[in-house]
Amino acid sequence: MTRAVFLDYGSVAVDGDLDPARLCAVLPGLVIHEATPEPEVDARIAGAAVVLCNKARLTRARIAANRELKLIALTATGTNNVDLEAAREHGVAVCNITDYCTASVVQHVFAVLLALTHRLREYDRALKAGGWERADGERLPAYPVRELAGRTLGVVGYGTLGRGVARIAAAFGMRVLVAARAGAAPEPGRLALPQLLPAVDVLSLHCPITPATRGLIGARELALMKPDAVLINTARGGLVDAAALAAALRAGRLGGAAIDVLEEEPPVHGSPLLAPDLGNLIVTPHTAWAAREARQRAIDELAENAAAFLRGERRHRVV
Repeated sequence: MTRAVFLDYGSVAVDGDLDPARLCAVLPGLVIHEATPEPEVDARIAGAAVVLCNKARLTRARIAANRELKLIALTATGTNNVDLEAAREHGVAVCNITDYCTASVVQHVFAVLLALTHRLREYDRALKAGGWERADGERLPAYPVRELAGRTLGVVGYGTLGRGVARIAAAFGMRVLVAARAGAAPEPGRLALPQLLPAVDVLSLHCPITPATRGLIGARELALMKPDAVLINTARGGLVDAAALAAALRAGRLGGAAIDVLEEEPPVHGSPLLAPDLGNLIVTPHTAWAAREARQRAIDELAENAAAFLRGERRHRVV
């Protein structure tokens, strides 16, 4: 029987709301840990041929020290918690999962966009504070509401997620512009970022973090955007200069922002985006992907990757 361990099942499942039956059928005897503190990772992976994880770090030293290790299977698309070069050198396969959370992320993008453009939080707070009772019924709303129809959405990262957002934007009657890939050759129908930014009312980020995209949206880029534009980042925290974004929001140089990802997660050292005076900002703890259906698909895809590996097949292999 293949010895297998899941280091951080609790980072995917919430209070046992997922069904791991398919995964356990593929890997009989799988040891599932809700969480694994960093000092305990070495002991828990010792002697395991298959290690399943979401966020736990599989370093070069850990990979080199475990000669029985044959497969690292991730419940995520990103692989930054695994030393891929070390895995390659030691003949350890690495699999990720893709396209499991598209519906959830797209839904999140429009949830926060509508909350910002319809000023849902402001009106909710005003109503609960008695603002409606005290207001003159003939007076215009204090917080201007905007329609999405006729507005322009800019998409940075036109893969599955970016295309999904673009499809829903079109249903709202929005015009869609696509940014050229950072550091890549020009492509027909795509705009360089400095051309795209002044034209959009909403900018949604869906690209990976690479040397070419780190700090992609900084003070210079924010200054190119319309003062009432909205920035949404559900991709990676390092794409956006947090201090520059906070300064732009505080100065009224941007209409609003919704940030689901931070440079440091969790933000144990704080973040400029957690300041209490940024009322036109929605910050969520990396939950855009986390609809229950998406998390169940993640576990089922993990099972399919492990089964394929045991059959000698390549499926979602990054190494």
